Amino acid sequence: MEKARPPQKSSRLWESLISPVLRLYWRFARGMTLGVRGLVVDGAGRILLVQHTYVRGWHLPGGGVEAGETMLQALSRELVEEGNIRLTGMPRLHGMYFNGRVSRRDHVALYLVQDFEQTGPFQPTHEIAHASFFAVEAMPNDTTAATRARIAEVLGGAPASEQW
Repeated sequence: MEKARPPQKSSRLWESLISPVLRLYWRFARGMTLGVRGLVVDGAGRILLVQHTYVRGWHLPGGGVEAGETMLQALSRELVEEGNIRLTGMPRLHGMYFNGRVSRRDHVALYLVQDFEQTGPFQPTHEIAHASFFAVEAMPNDTTAATRARIAEVLGGAPASEQW
């Protein structure tokens, strides 16, 4: 009987083959890339984190700003797509960051989101495997360093960085 593959197999394939090809395409197709992330904090002080299907770790929800889209429109779209989060008030822009780990052209805007509603339970998609709220002191061990740093800046008063 053939053994079942671990679920991370397709994620590793994406990381090793497809993701670098897309990054190469974006490098030449776009002069500069701009992304948004939301630090979504619920009434109990918990943070929304997402786990992608194509990269390891837990991250703040967000994604790329498309042509003709404002940063707020992109944030709103990404929050719905990744966590069924609908903005009910204006998020606060916390800062802009250079994300040199992705490319020399990538920048990320971070918003603090406190006025929202979750319109339904999270359902996994081809992009997002898991989305859940976590207490800051109980975040998953594989929460990325950048995610932890942004949370420490916004909620813990740590000095702000220009680097994602």
